[in-house]
Amino acid sequence: QVQLVESGGGLVQAGGSLRLSCARSGRTGSSSGMGWFRQAPGKQREFVASISGFAGTTYYADSVKGRFTISRDNAKNTVLLQMSRLKPEDTAVYYCAARRSSTIATAEVDDYDYWGQGTQVTVSS
Repeated sequence: QVQLVESGGGLVQAGGSLRLSCARSGRTGSSSGMGWFRQAPGKQREFVASISGFAGTTYYADSVKGRFTISRDNAKNTVLLQMSRLKPEDTAVYYCAARRSSTIATAEVDDYDYWGQGTQVTVSS
């Protein structure tokens, strides 16, 4: 069984920074594709960023490109999301996700097999 546990959310003023962490445990390859998604109240879950296994190729939603950085530490089984220049529209519950058996990172919710419980990020104006 794979478990993903997010941490690092909180309240921050616009223009500030936060770093989210996702700790992975259980039977999943350290090379699996990983992603961050978010869901604001009344909205669908949306893609934020993803990172592939092995090569560590990264992908970003246009709305966060240049402000967020995703990275992974396979030795520690963690994936990080560094968020800078935060905006009120970044307010959402942020979820970490992992693919079961693919190293490819995608932007599609349905491609991911395991999900964390989410961590709240609130950006005040």
